[in-house]
Amino acid sequence: MSRLTRPQRFVAYGLAGWCSEIVSTSIRSRGRDKNWRLTGHTYAWMLPIYGVAAVLFEPADTAARAAGWPWWQRGLAWTAGIYAVEAASGEVLRGLTGEVPWDYSRARGVKPVPAHWRGLVRPAYAPVWFAVGLGMERLHDLLDRVEVAPHTP
Repeated sequence: MSRLTRPQRFVAYGLAGWCSEIVSTSIRSRGRDKNWRLTGHTYAWMLPIYGVAAVLFEPADTAARAAGWPWWQRGLAWTAGIYAVEAASGEVLRGLTGEVPWDYSRARGVKPVPAHWRGLVRPAYAPVWFAVGLGMERLHDLLDRVEVAPHTP
C-alpha cells in the first residue's frame, strides 16, 4: 500500500472543488431562479485552480498545525490564501481569455454590484472562505489516511 501521490492529491482537490462549487451554485440558483431545478455549474478552468491546493495548502496546513496555531488563526490564514489564489488565478484567466468566470464586478439579477476588488475578490465572502479553509483541513486529513493498493494486471 502507498499514499496518494502529489498528482493524485491535485486531482482530488480539483474534483472536491468542482463538486462543492456545483452544489453551492445549485443551492443559490433556488433563490435566483425561484424554482427547484437546482441548476449548478462550474468552469473547466476551476479544476487546476482548486488542484493548486494540493501544492500550496497542504504544506502550509502541516506547518501551521505543527506550530500550534489555533483554529481561528489558521482560518484567517486560509482566508487570505484563498483570496490570493482567487486574485492571481483571476488575473491569469483574464489575460488568457479576456474575462474572469466569477467576475464580481457584474450585477446579478436585481441585486446591485457587490463590493469587490477588480472583479476578482469579494470581501463579503471572507466568512465563506474561512469555513472552506477549515474544511480543507478535514480533506487534507482524509487524504493523508488514504492508501492505494498497487495495480496488478
